Amino acid sequence: MTASFQREEALARLRDEQFEVLVIGGGITGAGVALDAAARGLRTALVEGHDFASGTSSRSSKLVHGGLRYLQQREYRLVRENLVERRRLLANAPHLVRPLPFLVPVLGRAGSSTAARVRAYSTALWLYDVFGGLRAGTARHRRIATTEVCAHFPALRPELVRAGFIFHDAHADDARLTLAVVRTAVLDHGAVAANHARVAAILKDGAGRACGARLADGTEVRAVAVVNATGVWADDVLALDEGSHPHSLRPAKGIHLTVAREKLACHLATVLPVAADGRSIFVVPWSDRVYLGTTDTDYDGPLDDPQCTPADVAYVLDAVNAAVGQPLEEADVVGMWAGLRPLVASGGSSRTTDLSRRHRVATSASGVVTVTGGKLTTYRKMAADTVDVVVARLGAGRAGASPTAGLALRGAAGTGQLQGRAAAGAARRLGTTAEGLAHLVARYGGETPAVLALAGEDDALAEPLVPGLAYLRAEAVYAARHEMATTVEDVLSRRTRCLLLDAAASAAAAPAVARLLAPELGWTRADEERQVSSFLATVARQREAAGLAVAGT
Repeated sequence: MTASFQREEALARLRDEQFEVLVIGGGITGAGVALDAAARGLRTALVEGHDFASGTSSRSSKLVHGGLRYLQQREYRLVRENLVERRRLLANAPHLVRPLPFLVPVLGRAGSSTAARVRAYSTALWLYDVFGGLRAGTARHRRIATTEVCAHFPALRPELVRAGFIFHDAHADDARLTLAVVRTAVLDHGAVAANHARVAAILKDGAGRACGARLADGTEVRAVAVVNATGVWADDVLALDEGSHPHSLRPAKGIHLTVAREKLACHLATVLPVAADGRSIFVVPWSDRVYLGTTDTDYDGPLDDPQCTPADVAYVLDAVNAAVGQPLEEADVVGMWAGLRPLVASGGSSRTTDLSRRHRVATSASGVVTVTGGKLTTYRKMAADTVDVVVARLGAGRAGASPTAGLALRGAAGTGQLQGRAAAGAARRLGTTAEGLAHLVARYGGETPAVLALAGEDDALAEPLVPGLAYLRAEAVYAARHEMATTVEDVLSRRTRCLLLDAAASAAAAPAVARLLAPELGWTRADEERQVSSFLATVARQREAAGLAVAGT
Protein backbone atom coordinates (compact mmCIF):
# COMPACT_ATOMS: atom_id res chain seq x y z
CA MET A 1 0.00 0.00 0.00
CA THR A 2 1.31 3.46 -0.91
CA ALA A 3 1.56 5.61 2.17
CA SER A 4 -0.75 8.62 2.26
CA PHE A 5 -1.68 11.30 4.75
CA GLN A 6 -5.44 11.29 4.14
CA ARG A 7 -7.90 11.37 7.01
CA GLU A 8 -10.61 9.14 5.48
CA GLU A 9 -8.05 6.47 4.64
CA ALA A 10 -6.64 6.71 8.17
CA LEU A 11 -10.09 6.29 9.74
CA ALA A 12 -10.72 3.21 7.59
CA ARG A 13 -7.42 1.68 8.69
CA LEU A 14 -8.19 2.44 12.33
CA ARG A 15 -11.42 0.47 11.97
CA ASP A 16 -9.96 -2.45 10.04
CA GLU A 17 -6.45 -3.09 11.36
CA GLN A 18 -4.95 -4.39 14.57
CA PHE A 19 -2.06 -2.35 16.01
CA GLU A 20 0.75 -3.03 18.41
CA VAL A 21 0.77 0.56 19.72
CA LEU A 22 -2.06 3.09 19.93
CA VAL A 23 -0.95 6.61 20.81
CA ILE A 24 -3.59 8.98 22.18
CA GLY A 25 -2.61 12.61 21.62
CA GLY A 26 -1.34 14.44 18.55
CA GLY A 27 0.85 17.09 20.14
CA ILE A 28 4.62 17.00 19.86
CA THR A 29 5.00 14.25 22.47
CA GLY A 30 2.40 11.94 20.95
CA ALA A 31 3.80 12.61 17.49
CA GLY A 32 7.26 11.73 18.76
CA VAL A 33 6.01 8.50 20.36
CA ALA A 34 4.26 7.48 17.14
CA LEU A 35 7.38 8.15 15.07
CA ASP A 36 9.67 6.32 17.50
CA ALA A 37 7.38 3.29 17.67
CA ALA A 38 6.82 3.14 13.91
CA ALA A 39 10.52 3.62 13.19
CA ARG A 40 11.24 0.58 15.39
CA GLY A 41 8.92 -1.43 13.15
CA LEU A 42 5.89 -1.54 15.44
CA ARG A 43 2.42 -1.29 13.89
CA THR A 44 1.42 2.12 15.21
CA ALA A 45 -1.71 4.29 15.25
CA LEU A 46 -2.20 7.82 16.56
CA VAL A 47 -5.49 9.58 17.29
CA GLU A 48 -5.95 13.25 18.19
CA GLY A 49 -9.21 14.63 19.53
CA HIS A 50 -8.82 18.05 17.92
CA ASP A 51 -6.14 19.00 15.40
CA PHE A 52 -2.49 18.05 15.46
CA ALA A 53 -0.64 20.47 17.77
CA SER A 54 -3.88 22.25 18.65
CA GLY A 55 -2.96 22.42 22.34
CA THR A 56 0.33 23.32 23.97
CA SER A 57 2.33 22.24 20.94
CA SER A 58 1.22 25.22 18.85
CA ARG A 59 1.28 27.70 21.73
CA SER A 60 4.83 27.51 23.06
CA SER A 61 7.60 30.13 22.94
CA LYS A 62 8.76 28.34 19.75
CA LEU A 63 12.26 27.90 21.11
CA VAL A 64 14.45 24.81 21.03
CA HIS A 65 16.71 25.64 23.93
CA GLY A 66 18.52 24.43 26.99
CA GLY A 67 16.87 26.87 29.37
CA LEU A 68 19.23 29.36 30.96
CA ARG A 69 17.03 29.74 34.02
CA TYR A 70 17.23 26.00 34.72
CA LEU A 71 20.89 26.61 35.57
CA GLN A 72 19.72 28.89 38.38
CA GLN A 73 17.63 25.97 39.65
CA ARG A 74 20.70 23.71 39.38
CA GLU A 75 18.94 21.45 36.89
CA TYR A 76 22.27 20.77 35.20
CA ARG A 77 21.34 17.37 33.82
CA LEU A 78 18.15 18.78 32.33
CA VAL A 79 20.04 21.61 30.63
CA ARG A 80 22.57 19.20 29.16
CA GLU A 81 19.80 16.88 27.95
CA ASN A 82 17.99 19.84 26.38
CA LEU A 83 21.12 21.01 24.57
CA VAL A 84 21.91 17.52 23.27
CA GLU A 85 18.38 17.34 21.84
CA ARG A 86 18.75 20.85 20.40
CA ARG A 87 21.81 19.70 18.47
CA ARG A 88 19.95 16.65 17.15
CA LEU A 89 16.98 18.72 16.01
CA LEU A 90 19.22 21.18 14.18
CA ALA A 91 20.64 18.20 12.27
CA ASN A 92 17.42 16.24 11.76
CA ALA A 93 15.13 19.13 10.82
CA PRO A 94 17.33 21.87 9.32
CA HIS A 95 14.34 23.36 7.49
CA LEU A 96 12.25 23.74 10.64
CA VAL A 97 14.79 24.36 13.40
CA ARG A 98 17.26 27.19 12.86
CA PRO A 99 20.06 28.59 15.00
CA LEU A 100 19.01 31.74 16.81
CA PRO A 101 21.42 34.23 18.39
CA PHE A 102 20.11 35.74 21.61
CA LEU A 103 20.90 39.10 23.15
CA VAL A 104 21.12 39.40 26.94
CA PRO A 105 21.17 43.07 27.95
CA VAL A 106 22.27 43.86 31.50
CA LEU A 107 20.18 46.84 32.58
CA GLY A 108 20.49 49.24 35.48
CA ARG A 109 19.99 52.85 36.40
CA ALA A 110 22.82 55.34 36.70
CA GLY A 111 24.85 54.70 39.83
CA SER A 112 23.59 51.13 40.31
CA SER A 113 26.05 48.26 40.44
CA THR A 114 25.66 45.51 37.85
CA ALA A 115 29.01 43.76 38.41
CA ALA A 116 27.46 40.81 40.25
CA ARG A 117 24.87 40.25 37.51
CA VAL A 118 27.52 40.45 34.80
CA ARG A 119 29.59 37.78 36.60
CA ALA A 120 26.51 35.59 37.07
CA TYR A 121 25.57 35.80 33.39
CA SER A 122 29.15 35.12 32.32
CA THR A 123 29.36 32.00 34.48
CA ALA A 124 25.94 30.73 33.35
CA LEU A 125 26.75 31.26 29.67
CA TRP A 126 30.08 29.46 29.95
CA LEU A 127 28.23 26.50 31.48
CA TYR A 128 25.68 26.74 28.68
CA ASP A 129 28.43 26.55 26.08
CA VAL A 130 30.05 23.56 27.79
CA PHE A 131 26.78 21.65 28.17
CA GLY A 132 25.92 22.43 24.54
CA GLY A 133 29.16 20.87 23.34
CA LEU A 134 32.04 23.17 22.47
CA ARG A 135 33.15 20.77 19.74
CA ALA A 136 29.71 20.52 18.18
CA GLY A 137 30.06 23.60 16.00
CA THR A 138 27.85 25.71 18.24
CA ALA A 139 28.96 29.33 18.44
CA ARG A 140 30.21 30.37 21.87
CA HIS A 141 28.75 33.26 23.80
CA ARG A 142 30.53 36.60 23.86
CA ARG A 143 30.30 39.77 25.84
CA ILE A 144 29.50 42.87 23.79
CA ALA A 145 29.72 46.62 24.24
CA THR A 146 26.73 48.70 25.22
CA THR A 147 26.72 50.32 21.78
CA GLU A 148 26.29 46.91 20.16
CA VAL A 149 23.47 46.06 22.57
CA CYS A 150 21.63 49.19 21.46
CA ALA A 151 22.33 48.48 17.78
CA HIS A 152 20.69 45.05 18.12
CA PHE A 153 17.76 46.41 20.14
CA PRO A 154 17.31 50.08 19.20
CA ALA A 155 14.08 50.38 21.19
CA LEU A 156 15.95 49.97 24.49
CA ARG A 157 16.55 53.05 26.58
CA PRO A 158 20.33 53.48 26.13
CA GLU A 159 20.81 55.02 29.58
CA LEU A 160 19.70 51.71 31.13
CA VAL A 161 22.18 49.52 29.24
CA ARG A 162 25.21 48.59 31.35
CA ALA A 163 26.53 45.51 29.55
CA GLY A 164 25.42 42.72 27.24
CA PHE A 165 26.06 39.22 25.98
CA ILE A 166 25.17 37.19 22.89
CA PHE A 167 24.64 33.45 23.09
CA HIS A 168 23.03 30.92 20.75
CA ASP A 169 19.95 28.73 20.89
CA ALA A 170 17.42 27.69 18.23
CA HIS A 171 13.95 28.58 16.99
CA ALA A 172 11.19 26.37 15.59
CA ASP A 173 7.63 26.80 14.42
CA ASP A 174 6.18 24.36 16.94
CA ALA A 175 3.03 23.44 15.00
CA ARG A 176 4.98 22.81 11.79
CA LEU A 177 7.50 20.70 13.70
CA THR A 178 4.72 18.60 15.22
CA LEU A 179 3.10 18.11 11.82
CA ALA A 180 6.43 17.09 10.29
CA VAL A 181 6.94 14.46 12.98
CA VAL A 182 3.45 13.02 12.41
CA ARG A 183 3.87 13.00 8.62
CA THR A 184 7.28 11.35 8.95
CA ALA A 185 5.73 8.58 11.05
CA VAL A 186 2.94 8.03 8.51
CA LEU A 187 4.60 8.60 5.13
CA ASP A 188 8.04 7.18 5.88
CA HIS A 189 7.35 4.53 8.53
CA GLY A 190 3.82 3.25 7.91
CA ALA A 191 2.00 4.62 10.94
CA VAL A 192 -1.68 5.64 10.83
CA ALA A 193 -2.74 9.03 12.18
CA ALA A 194 -6.07 10.85 12.32
CA ASN A 195 -6.98 14.24 13.74
CA HIS A 196 -10.43 15.25 15.01
CA ALA A 197 -10.79 11.70 16.38
CA ARG A 198 -11.61 11.97 20.08
CA VAL A 199 -11.21 9.02 22.44
CA ALA A 200 -14.35 8.32 24.48
CA ALA A 201 -13.31 5.14 26.29
CA ILE A 202 -10.36 2.84 26.95
CA LEU A 203 -11.07 -0.73 25.86
CA LYS A 204 -10.20 -3.56 28.23
CA ASP A 205 -9.83 -7.29 27.63
CA GLY A 206 -11.20 -10.02 29.87
CA ALA A 207 -8.27 -9.68 32.24
CA GLY A 208 -8.73 -5.92 32.62
CA ARG A 209 -5.78 -5.01 30.42
CA ALA A 210 -6.02 -2.00 28.12
CA CYS A 211 -6.38 -3.21 24.53
CA GLY A 212 -7.34 -0.12 22.58
CA ALA A 213 -9.80 2.75 22.61
CA ARG A 214 -13.31 3.62 21.46
CA LEU A 215 -13.58 6.88 19.55
CA ALA A 216 -16.46 9.31 19.91
CA ASP A 217 -17.95 8.11 16.61
CA GLY A 218 -18.04 4.53 17.91
CA THR A 219 -14.93 3.28 16.07
CA GLU A 220 -12.99 0.74 18.12
CA VAL A 221 -9.22 0.85 17.63
CA ARG A 222 -7.55 -2.35 18.79
CA ALA A 223 -3.94 -2.36 20.04
CA VAL A 224 -1.70 -4.41 22.29
CA ALA A 225 -0.33 -1.33 24.05
CA VAL A 226 -1.93 2.08 24.69
CA VAL A 227 0.09 5.26 25.23
CA ASN A 228 -1.45 8.34 26.82
CA ALA A 229 0.50 11.33 25.46
CA THR A 230 -2.16 13.99 25.81
CA GLY A 231 -0.23 16.63 27.75
CA VAL A 232 -2.46 18.65 30.06
CA TRP A 233 -5.33 16.24 29.26
CA ALA A 234 -3.37 13.20 30.52
CA ASP A 235 -5.33 12.98 33.78
CA ASP A 236 -8.61 13.05 31.83
CA VAL A 237 -7.49 10.01 29.82
CA LEU A 238 -6.33 8.30 33.00
CA ALA A 239 -9.81 8.92 34.41
CA LEU A 240 -11.24 6.97 31.46
CA ASP A 241 -8.80 4.18 32.27
CA GLU A 242 -8.98 4.13 36.07
CA GLY A 243 -12.44 5.53 36.79
CA SER A 244 -11.19 8.43 38.91
CA HIS A 245 -9.23 11.59 38.22
CA PRO A 246 -5.67 11.37 39.61
CA HIS A 247 -4.95 15.14 39.67
CA SER A 248 -1.28 14.44 39.00
CA LEU A 249 -0.68 17.51 36.84
CA ARG A 250 -0.50 21.18 37.63
CA PRO A 251 -1.10 23.22 34.46
CA ALA A 252 0.81 26.48 34.17
CA LYS A 253 -0.29 29.12 31.69
CA GLY A 254 2.10 30.98 29.45
CA ILE A 255 0.98 33.75 27.10
CA HIS A 256 2.59 35.63 24.22
CA LEU A 257 1.69 38.88 22.48
CA THR A 258 2.56 39.89 18.93
CA VAL A 259 3.30 43.45 17.78
CA ALA A 260 4.45 44.93 14.48
CA ARG A 261 8.21 45.44 14.13
CA GLU A 262 7.80 49.17 13.61
CA LYS A 263 6.29 49.34 17.10
CA LEU A 264 9.32 47.68 18.73
CA ALA A 265 12.67 48.08 16.99
CA CYS A 266 14.41 44.80 17.79
CA HIS A 267 16.75 43.01 15.38
CA LEU A 268 17.87 40.13 17.60
CA ALA A 269 15.98 37.75 19.86
CA THR A 270 16.40 39.03 23.40
CA VAL A 271 16.13 37.76 26.96
CA LEU A 272 14.73 40.83 28.70
CA PRO A 273 14.92 40.96 32.51
CA VAL A 274 11.73 41.83 34.37
CA ALA A 275 12.70 44.11 37.25
CA ALA A 276 9.35 43.71 39.02
CA ASP A 277 9.74 40.01 39.89
CA GLY A 278 13.21 38.88 38.83
CA ARG A 279 11.91 36.79 35.91
CA SER A 280 12.69 37.40 32.26
CA ILE A 281 10.69 37.39 29.06
CA PHE A 282 11.61 36.69 25.46
CA VAL A 283 11.40 39.31 22.75
CA VAL A 284 11.65 37.42 19.44
CA PRO A 285 11.47 38.82 15.88
CA TRP A 286 9.34 36.51 13.72
CA SER A 287 8.55 37.32 10.11
CA ASP A 288 7.81 41.06 10.14
CA ARG A 289 6.40 40.86 13.66
CA VAL A 290 7.88 40.59 17.15
CA TYR A 291 6.40 38.35 19.82
CA LEU A 292 6.76 38.85 23.56
CA GLY A 293 6.45 36.38 26.41
CA THR A 294 6.07 34.32 28.36
CA THR A 295 4.21 34.32 31.66
CA ASP A 296 4.19 31.40 34.11
CA THR A 297 1.08 31.29 36.28
CA ASP A 298 -1.17 28.66 37.86
CA TYR A 299 -4.20 27.78 35.77
CA ASP A 300 -7.47 26.13 36.77
CA GLY A 301 -9.80 27.02 33.88
CA PRO A 302 -10.99 25.00 30.87
CA LEU A 303 -8.11 23.03 29.37
CA ASP A 304 -9.52 23.29 25.84
CA ASP A 305 -9.55 27.07 25.70
CA PRO A 306 -6.95 28.97 27.79
CA GLN A 307 -7.00 32.69 27.12
CA CYS A 308 -4.86 35.73 27.68
CA THR A 309 -6.36 37.95 30.40
CA PRO A 310 -6.04 41.71 30.90
CA ALA A 311 -3.59 40.98 33.73
CA ASP A 312 -1.45 38.84 31.40
CA VAL A 313 -1.38 41.58 28.77
CA ALA A 314 -0.51 44.22 31.35
CA TYR A 315 2.32 42.10 32.78
CA VAL A 316 4.03 41.58 29.42
CA LEU A 317 3.57 45.14 28.22
CA ASP A 318 4.75 46.57 31.54
CA ALA A 319 7.84 44.32 31.44
CA VAL A 320 8.79 45.60 28.00
CA ASN A 321 7.82 49.20 28.63
CA ALA A 322 10.10 49.40 31.67
CA ALA A 323 13.07 49.00 29.32
CA VAL A 324 12.11 50.80 26.09
CA GLY A 325 11.88 54.43 25.13
CA GLN A 326 8.59 54.29 23.21
CA PRO A 327 6.05 52.37 25.32
CA LEU A 328 3.80 49.79 23.73
CA GLU A 329 0.05 50.19 24.08
CA GLU A 330 -2.75 47.65 24.10
CA ALA A 331 -3.75 48.84 20.63
CA ASP A 332 -0.34 47.68 19.35
CA VAL A 333 -1.14 44.02 20.07
CA VAL A 334 -2.03 42.41 16.73
CA GLY A 335 -1.90 38.76 17.79
CA MET A 336 -1.67 36.59 20.89
CA TRP A 337 -1.72 33.05 22.12
CA ALA A 338 -2.05 31.25 25.45
CA GLY A 339 -0.83 27.73 26.18
CA LEU A 340 -0.69 25.35 29.13
CA ARG A 341 2.44 23.58 30.32
CA PRO A 342 1.69 20.03 31.55
CA LEU A 343 3.86 20.22 34.66
CA VAL A 344 4.04 17.28 37.04
CA ALA A 345 2.56 18.33 40.38
CA SER A 346 4.89 18.57 43.35
CA GLY A 347 4.26 18.96 47.04
CA GLY A 348 7.04 21.52 47.32
CA SER A 349 7.09 25.06 45.99
CA SER A 350 3.88 26.98 45.42
CA ARG A 351 5.29 28.64 42.28
CA THR A 352 4.90 26.97 38.89
CA THR A 353 8.22 28.50 37.85
CA ASP A 354 9.90 26.24 40.41
CA LEU A 355 8.38 23.00 39.11
CA SER A 356 10.75 20.82 37.15
CA ARG A 357 10.37 20.50 33.39
CA ARG A 358 11.52 16.88 33.55
CA HIS A 359 9.25 14.25 32.09
CA ARG A 360 7.80 11.17 33.75
CA VAL A 361 6.68 7.84 32.27
CA ALA A 362 4.31 5.70 34.32
CA THR A 363 2.17 2.61 33.72
CA SER A 364 -1.33 2.15 35.12
CA ALA A 365 -2.72 -1.10 36.53
CA SER A 366 -4.35 -1.83 33.18
CA GLY A 367 -1.11 -1.20 31.30
CA VAL A 368 -1.77 2.29 29.87
CA VAL A 369 1.60 3.99 29.54
CA THR A 370 1.40 7.72 30.33
CA VAL A 371 4.09 10.28 29.59
CA THR A 372 3.79 13.69 31.26
CA GLY A 373 5.90 16.80 31.81
CA GLY A 374 8.81 17.69 29.58
CA LYS A 375 9.06 20.37 26.95
CA LEU A 376 9.19 20.89 23.19
CA THR A 377 12.97 20.61 23.03
CA THR A 378 13.09 17.15 24.60
CA TYR A 379 10.13 15.56 22.82
CA ARG A 380 12.33 12.99 21.06
CA LYS A 381 13.94 11.82 24.31
CA MET A 382 10.52 11.68 25.99
CA ALA A 383 9.23 9.57 23.12
CA ALA A 384 12.20 7.19 23.17
CA ASP A 385 11.84 6.65 26.93
CA THR A 386 8.12 6.01 26.52
CA VAL A 387 8.53 3.49 23.72
CA ASP A 388 11.23 1.71 25.72
CA VAL A 389 8.54 1.06 28.37
CA VAL A 390 6.10 -0.08 25.68
CA VAL A 391 8.63 -2.47 24.17
CA ALA A 392 9.29 -3.98 27.58
CA ARG A 393 5.54 -4.53 27.93
CA LEU A 394 5.26 -6.10 24.48
CA GLY A 395 8.07 -8.54 25.23
CA ALA A 396 11.65 -9.14 24.20
CA GLY A 397 12.40 -9.25 20.51
CA ARG A 398 9.43 -7.14 19.37
CA ALA A 399 11.57 -4.09 18.62
CA GLY A 400 15.08 -2.74 19.06
CA ALA A 401 16.46 0.50 20.43
CA SER A 402 15.21 3.89 19.35
CA PRO A 403 16.60 4.97 15.95
CA THR A 404 15.38 8.56 16.13
CA ALA A 405 18.53 10.33 17.39
CA GLY A 406 19.73 10.54 13.81
CA LEU A 407 16.44 10.20 11.94
CA ALA A 408 15.75 13.06 9.53
CA LEU A 409 12.24 14.50 9.51
CA ARG A 410 10.05 14.86 6.47
CA GLY A 411 11.31 17.75 4.32
CA ALA A 412 14.90 17.65 5.56
CA ALA A 413 16.07 15.86 2.40
CA GLY A 414 16.69 18.37 -0.35
CA THR A 415 16.65 21.40 1.92
CA GLY A 416 20.33 22.15 1.28
CA GLN A 417 19.74 22.43 -2.48
CA LEU A 418 17.27 25.27 -1.85
CA GLN A 419 19.37 27.30 0.57
CA GLY A 420 22.63 29.23 0.62
CA ARG A 421 24.45 29.69 -2.68
CA ALA A 422 21.97 27.44 -4.45
CA ALA A 423 18.98 29.58 -3.42
CA ALA A 424 19.11 32.17 -6.22
CA GLY A 425 19.23 29.55 -8.97
CA ALA A 426 16.54 27.46 -7.26
CA ALA A 427 14.26 30.48 -6.99
CA ARG A 428 14.58 31.24 -10.72
CA ARG A 429 14.04 27.59 -11.63
CA LEU A 430 10.94 27.34 -9.44
CA GLY A 431 9.48 30.65 -10.56
CA THR A 432 9.61 32.57 -7.31
CA THR A 433 11.67 35.23 -5.56
CA ALA A 434 14.54 34.58 -3.19
CA GLU A 435 12.39 35.88 -0.32
CA GLY A 436 9.44 33.72 -1.34
CA LEU A 437 11.64 30.64 -1.59
CA ALA A 438 13.21 31.26 1.82
CA HIS A 439 9.75 31.57 3.38
CA LEU A 440 8.62 28.24 1.92
CA VAL A 441 11.84 26.34 2.60
CA ALA A 442 11.63 27.34 6.27
CA ARG A 443 8.24 25.59 6.38
CA TYR A 444 8.41 22.74 3.86
CA GLY A 445 12.12 22.13 3.24
CA GLY A 446 12.63 19.74 0.35
CA GLU A 447 8.88 19.56 -0.26
CA THR A 448 8.81 23.24 -1.31
CA PRO A 449 8.67 22.46 -5.06
CA ALA A 450 5.36 20.63 -4.53
CA VAL A 451 3.84 23.78 -3.02
CA LEU A 452 5.20 25.99 -5.78
CA ALA A 453 3.88 23.55 -8.39
CA LEU A 454 0.36 24.38 -7.23
CA ALA A 455 1.02 28.08 -7.71
CA GLY A 456 2.49 27.31 -11.13
CA GLU A 457 -0.74 25.61 -12.19
CA ASP A 458 -2.97 28.51 -11.05
CA ASP A 459 -1.68 32.08 -10.83
CA ALA A 460 -4.31 32.90 -8.20
CA LEU A 461 -2.64 30.45 -5.81
CA ALA A 462 0.55 32.52 -5.95
CA GLU A 463 -1.30 35.42 -4.29
CA PRO A 464 -1.09 36.07 -0.52
CA LEU A 465 -3.40 33.98 1.64
CA VAL A 466 -3.76 36.88 4.08
CA PRO A 467 -2.84 40.34 2.79
CA GLY A 468 0.26 41.66 4.53
CA LEU A 469 1.63 38.21 5.42
CA ALA A 470 4.01 35.98 3.43
CA TYR A 471 1.80 32.89 3.23
CA LEU A 472 0.51 31.90 -0.22
CA ARG A 473 -2.96 30.70 -1.17
CA ALA A 474 -1.21 27.59 -2.49
CA GLU A 475 -0.25 26.74 1.09
CA ALA A 476 -3.91 26.45 2.10
CA VAL A 477 -4.62 24.10 -0.80
CA TYR A 478 -1.52 22.07 0.04
CA ALA A 479 -2.65 21.92 3.68
CA ALA A 480 -6.03 20.49 2.67
CA ARG A 481 -4.58 17.98 0.19
CA HIS A 482 -1.45 16.82 1.99
CA GLU A 483 -1.51 17.96 5.64
CA MET A 484 -4.94 16.83 6.88
CA ALA A 485 -6.27 20.36 7.44
CA THR A 486 -10.05 20.14 7.80
CA THR A 487 -11.11 23.60 9.05
CA VAL A 488 -10.40 27.26 8.42
CA GLU A 489 -8.82 27.42 11.86
CA ASP A 490 -6.54 24.47 11.06
CA VAL A 491 -5.19 26.49 8.13
CA LEU A 492 -5.02 29.98 9.61
CA SER A 493 -3.85 29.00 13.10
CA ARG A 494 -1.58 25.96 12.66
CA ARG A 495 -0.74 25.03 9.02
CA THR A 496 0.05 28.72 8.68
CA ARG A 497 0.48 31.04 11.68
CA CYS A 498 -1.60 33.92 10.33
CA LEU A 499 -3.83 34.14 13.40
CA LEU A 500 -0.83 34.51 15.70
CA LEU A 501 0.79 37.16 13.51
CA ASP A 502 -2.23 39.29 12.65
CA ALA A 503 -5.67 38.45 14.03
CA ALA A 504 -7.54 41.27 12.28
CA ALA A 505 -6.12 40.48 8.85
CA SER A 506 -6.82 36.77 9.38
CA ALA A 507 -10.41 37.47 10.36
CA ALA A 508 -10.89 39.64 7.27
CA ALA A 509 -9.43 36.89 5.04
CA ALA A 510 -11.45 34.04 6.57
CA PRO A 511 -14.31 34.12 3.99
CA ALA A 512 -11.83 33.95 1.10
CA VAL A 513 -9.93 31.12 2.80
CA ALA A 514 -13.18 29.19 3.27
CA ARG A 515 -14.03 29.60 -0.43
CA LEU A 516 -10.55 28.35 -1.31
CA LEU A 517 -10.90 25.26 0.89
CA ALA A 518 -14.50 24.44 -0.06
CA PRO A 519 -13.81 22.49 -3.29
CA GLU A 520 -10.88 20.71 -1.63
CA LEU A 521 -12.94 19.52 1.34
CA GLY A 522 -16.35 19.18 -0.30
CA TRP A 523 -17.98 21.99 1.64
CA THR A 524 -21.39 23.44 0.80
CA ARG A 525 -22.02 27.18 1.05
CA ALA A 526 -23.57 26.56 4.47
CA ASP A 527 -20.38 24.73 5.53
CA GLU A 528 -18.31 27.72 4.44
CA GLU A 529 -20.46 30.08 6.48
CA ARG A 530 -20.21 27.86 9.56
CA GLN A 531 -16.44 27.67 9.19
CA VAL A 532 -16.11 31.45 8.91
CA SER A 533 -18.47 32.04 11.82
CA SER A 534 -16.53 29.61 14.01
CA PHE A 535 -13.20 31.24 13.17
CA LEU A 536 -14.48 34.77 13.75
CA ALA A 537 -15.87 33.64 17.12
CA THR A 538 -12.42 32.29 18.04
CA VAL A 539 -10.80 35.63 17.20
CA ALA A 540 -13.45 37.61 19.09
CA ARG A 541 -13.17 35.34 22.14
CA GLN A 542 -9.39 35.83 22.30
CA ARG A 543 -9.59 39.61 22.09
CA GLU A 544 -12.50 39.96 24.49
CA ALA A 545 -10.89 37.69 27.11
CA ALA A 546 -7.75 39.84 26.95
CA GLY A 547 -9.76 43.05 27.33
CA LEU A 548 -8.75 44.25 23.86
CA ALA A 549 -10.81 45.66 21.03
CA VAL A 550 -12.18 42.91 18.79
CA ALA A 551 -10.14 42.54 15.61
CA GLY A 552 -11.64 44.46 12.71
CA THR A 553 -13.69 46.84 14.89
